Amino acid sequence: MLLTEQKQQEVIKNFGRHERDTGSPEVQIVLLTKRIEALNEHFKKFKKDTNSRRGFLKLIGQRRKLLKYLQIENPAKYQEIIKKLNLRK
Repeated sequence: MLLTEQKQQEVIKNFGRHERDTGSPEVQIVLLTKRIEALNEHFKKFKKDTNSRRGFLKLIGQRRKLLKYLQIENPAKYQEIIKKLNLRK
């Protein structure tokens, strides 16, 4: 369920500012989105897993805060990430 090292490196390569970038909001948003998608698949199978659901909701809140920050600081990058990840309809 967790992202493999190879997938993380691929995300960093595509969205990061440099090759070892893990702290920029863009990379954090993408990594959180991947974790959220994996947990969403988990909940399709295990509907009553309320303990994991709490962590899931915390991840969503964390991603929301990062998106809000990015929207204020760099609106162009925000729009690019929203389009690539297909987050807003």
